[in-house]
Amino acid sequence: MKIQLSLSRNGEIPDKPRERVRMSEMHSEFQRFCAVGAVGFIVDAGILQILAGLFGMDPYGSRIISFLIAANVTWLLNRRYTFNVDQEACLHSEWARYISINALGGGLNYLTFALCVSQFVLVHRYLFLGVAAGSAVGLLVNYSASKYLVFGLVGRK
Repeated sequence: MKIQLSLSRNGEIPDKPRERVRMSEMHSEFQRFCAVGAVGFIVDAGILQILAGLFGMDPYGSRIISFLIAANVTWLLNRRYTFNVDQEACLHSEWARYISINALGGGLNYLTFALCVSQFVLVHRYLFLGVAAGSAVGLLVNYSASKYLVFGLVGRK
């Protein structure tokens, strides 16, 4: 019979049920973040298609506009729905942190989009495919940054 004993960071024997609850909560939070991201994707791709498709604007400039609008939508939804932030937090500084910190994920998102549009005729024709590729690349960066550097600094309910 083999006995395995592992210690937590503070040297205590971990409470497995409590760890499972935390993992379940984190998994649920990530699912909510992905659901909000899906809404952001629809906003981003929809506005991009309207600007580039209907108004004939350049897809690269249109993507910057659509991304910024979608980022504002996801900030509001993540604040309320994903991370359940206390309403007393300073909205201006939180918004600025969210936009600034998620700029890294946004940069990776946009770079992936631009590469796909420039390299693949199919993506140039169906711009939402480039938005999807960019969104996938930025997902983990944006989740981690939002969880720990934006909403982790303010009160949660």
